[in-house]
Amino acid sequence: MSSIKVEEQKQLSDSEMRTADRDSIWKLVFSKNTLICSILGFSSGLPLYLLLSLIPIWLKSNEVDLKTIGIFSLLMFPYSWKFVWAPFLDAYFFRMIGRRRTWMFCTQIVLLTLIAMLADVDPRKEMGLVSVICLLISFFSASQDIVIDAFRREILSDAELGFGNSINVNFYRLSALVPGSLALILSDIVSWTVVFWVMAVFMLPGLLLTIFVKEPKIYHEVNSLKDAIIDPFIEFFNRRKLSGMMIFLLFLVLYKVGDSMATALITPFYKDIGFTNTEIGVTAKIIGTSATVIGALLGGIIMMKIGINRSLWYFGWVQLVTILGFALLAKAGHNISVLSLAVAGEYLGVGLGTAAFTAFIARETNPAFTATQFALFTSIAAIPRVFCNSMTGFMVEYMGWFLFFLLCTIIALPGLLLVKVVAPTGIHGN
Repeated sequence: MSSIKVEEQKQLSDSEMRTADRDSIWKLVFSKNTLICSILGFSSGLPLYLLLSLIPIWLKSNEVDLKTIGIFSLLMFPYSWKFVWAPFLDAYFFRMIGRRRTWMFCTQIVLLTLIAMLADVDPRKEMGLVSVICLLISFFSASQDIVIDAFRREILSDAELGFGNSINVNFYRLSALVPGSLALILSDIVSWTVVFWVMAVFMLPGLLLTIFVKEPKIYHEVNSLKDAIIDPFIEFFNRRKLSGMMIFLLFLVLYKVGDSMATALITPFYKDIGFTNTEIGVTAKIIGTSATVIGALLGGIIMMKIGINRSLWYFGWVQLVTILGFALLAKAGHNISVLSLAVAGEYLGVGLGTAAFTAFIARETNPAFTATQFALFTSIAAIPRVFCNSMTGFMVEYMGWFLFFLLCTIIALPGLLLVKVVAPTGIHGN
């Protein structure tokens, strides 16, 4: 009889644990930090996708050639060099406002203004001015990323890292629907002037949040710019040592290179095979939104269950396979069903991979040096997006879309295989 009671007690305990797990998941889903990560993720992603999705189609609509559009991605080099001025954002700020909120507010105001300025520019006559504005958008967007990444790392506990970063990444990608979907639909109805004013308005939610949100706790007091520059690098080197540091940095470069190249000219690709702006916009809105919401919840919950390391491996394979959806679309041509499949794969697969990747980077930063280390790691990870992506226009013209996407799939393999070295299972309980 006693053994039966023990077994019943065990079953009860297991049931209570499952209930507790469900309760903790739902509590996390509807927490204040989740809302903050959602809004700031959207605000952080919007300027980037404006440069990646809207500017290329705007230039193509104004008869700018594909090679020039491809080279235009070089203007995004601030994303790869943001660690250079990240210590400055740590060392200088208005103490009345706070370290993070000072620079979040400043960058968001400037970005809203710059996006609105594009409304009055004609790329056929003022390409130099377009280039300058886009370069400034790139710089202040990268600066906003520095502060938002640090802010997010400082408000999330270690237990919240996986889910919080998954929500942030997927709302980051959800923001792509504004310049990549809504703007395209609007461009068939109203002038490009109105389109860019609408894009500027979408910077307001992040700005309002910045005004009302509380400044996070400071883990490390920076007494000088010298301390802000030197201390983060010394801590990282001492923790990883030289060999481990080099492998880690190589992984940061290679893990996202395949999908980054595959999506560099994705909107011109859709146009080249015959889709209208409205078809692209509506499909991205319906399919992309659904896949993003599913990916945000599913990816975060999976990371809570299996850990960040295993998620890097499994999500990386999903990320790789979904590139083939574009190759299939290149063969199928103007086919709404295949376009829907490719868009769903992009938002779900790439979103999952990015969520795990960002959570991994966040975990690897020391809370005492969040801004500089996070900026350094994400800058290195952005190298392919700037330099490899600038060559994609030439590659497509040489080999065609189908072979290009197959090549991107192959290029994605080395970074995936490095997961087993830099993030082995069993480390950190993952």
